[in-house]
Amino acid sequence: MRSRAGSALAISAAAYLIGAVPVAQIIARLRCGADLRQMGTGTVSAGALVSVSGIGTVVTAGALDVAKGMAGALIASRAVSPLPAATAGATIAGHNWSPFLGGAGGRGFSPAVGALAVLAPEGAAVLIAGVAAGRVIAGDSAIGALAAYTVLPIVLHRTRGRTGTLTAMAVLIPMLGKRLAGNRRARGADAYLWRLLYDRDQRPKS
Repeated sequence: MRSRAGSALAISAAAYLIGAVPVAQIIARLRCGADLRQMGTGTVSAGALVSVSGIGTVVTAGALDVAKGMAGALIASRAVSPLPAATAGATIAGHNWSPFLGGAGGRGFSPAVGALAVLAPEGAAVLIAGVAAGRVIAGDSAIGALAAYTVLPIVLHRTRGRTGTLTAMAVLIPMLGKRLAGNRRARGADAYLWRLLYDRDQRPKS
């Protein structure tokens, strides 16, 4: 029993460290010496590279972040539930709160897509569709992402039962946690509301 618990802990720790590799920060440093933590909202993600590098690096960083999520899920994909879900959550938590960045990180979307592509592909489709719909319909991918987060547990519960629900919650908890916490101190209590709704500290101008 202790051996099994120790193995589960080691696998989750490995998944966390995989997620913690700050791909976007490494690319930004190598390309132009930029520190993404000091720019904009301080988010370290593929999207943040737009302001300092070309679209090619954005695509590369995004693909590698998706690959992190896939790798974290794959190391436990054949294990008994709830370990695969736990490793998915650990990978996303590592990406969002990287020890290599002093606790800074991304929002977890790309590694979440990667993890779900392995554990529940329909869940990855929900996230991608939500962001795309938000961009097209509302002109804001953050709103679409929030809608996808709401739908994800319902979809995965219907398709995979209890295991699907566990997977959805393991993915969503670190993503919503980072969405609220951000990478900078919130300016006032209302900032948390705008972070939840719009993923930014202020209500966007209409």
